[in-house]
Amino acid sequence: MEGNDIAVYRPGELSGADRAAWTAIQSQAHLLGAPQLANPFLSPEFALAVGACRRDVRIAVVHEDGAPAAFLPFQRTAFGVGRAVGLGVSDAQGLMHRPGFQWDARELLHACGLSVLEFDHLVEGQKPFEATLLSTHPSPVVDLDEGYEAYLSRLRARSPNFVRRTLTKERKLGRDVGAVRYVHDERDPAALRVLMAWKSAQYRRTGRSDRFAQAWIVQLVERLFHTRTDTFGGLLSVLYAGDRPVAAHFGPRSERVLAGWFPAYDPAYAKFSPGLILHLHMIEEAAGASMAYLDLGRGEKAYKNSLKTRELTVSEGWVARPHPVALGHLARRAPVRALRNTVLSRPELFGPADRLLKRMGRIRSGRR
Repeated sequence: MEGNDIAVYRPGELSGADRAAWTAIQSQAHLLGAPQLANPFLSPEFALAVGACRRDVRIAVVHEDGAPAAFLPFQRTAFGVGRAVGLGVSDAQGLMHRPGFQWDARELLHACGLSVLEFDHLVEGQKPFEATLLSTHPSPVVDLDEGYEAYLSRLRARSPNFVRRTLTKERKLGRDVGAVRYVHDERDPAALRVLMAWKSAQYRRTGRSDRFAQAWIVQLVERLFHTRTDTFGGLLSVLYAGDRPVAAHFGPRSERVLAGWFPAYDPAYAKFSPGLILHLHMIEEAAGASMAYLDLGRGEKAYKNSLKTRELTVSEGWVARPHPVALGHLARRAPVRALRNTVLSRPELFGPADRLLKRMGRIRSGRR
């Protein structure tokens, strides 16, 4: 990176020219051999939204020959420990860069004042950051470039019972509850609050940590809901039966990619599989809007396996400089992450762990 100029800014200090350059690099990425950079979690809007909700966000801008060549948003502690921006809620992380750009990871960390930088959803093609990866994970996607009817035909050929059951349940939902109506871009903030309440209840019911108990995540989702540009937006999709919302999803979209993020449904209507019905409508609308794919996100879920057409790969790990802070951080973090990933990747361990979490969730919510 010799000869490159690296400057680190607070989100509000990023110039309009730099932001426009970031957007232009992302818009052209799929044409220039880096389609993984089209993910909305790598957009400037997402980084700036996290920065508006957290005080620890910084953005490194690398200039090459006087022009912006790369952007790295991150979170930094006072001791120089770095985390990918939005770590824990971001499903795509890495350096946004123009084609052919080369970088030295340790030099970049030094310029950012970091001893270590941690990822849990590092996208493919980030070779300088791949030296100390702990693990790689599949991230299922639904390809949309051939249109919805072509997708549905492939899905029927692969899983005819799945498609038939889901469409039958949609008709039954309409008969038993009320006319089924799907809104791809719901603008009512009350519907967003309903979704977050469902999701919080689901987290508690299954023994997971409630993300919406963290104020900054609530603020982030609300901010993204109101963020709309030509190249980015927070998209709330809702399935109604009569006047009742029965399932919903909120996630960011870029020009080419819709990201699966927070799906949930009303458990009172679980027998109708409203979440699956919702996803089929989302896929149809996204295909009609010329999206390249729906990224369902890392994580083993039955509905993802049923809907996916292929898988991307995301990685977990960190890049570090020789530094006492980095050594101390890795000594604490590595065993925990390794243990968690072992449990998640082995069904004979995941099953008992999942049942224990759900039992704890029932106890915590006063149910047996």
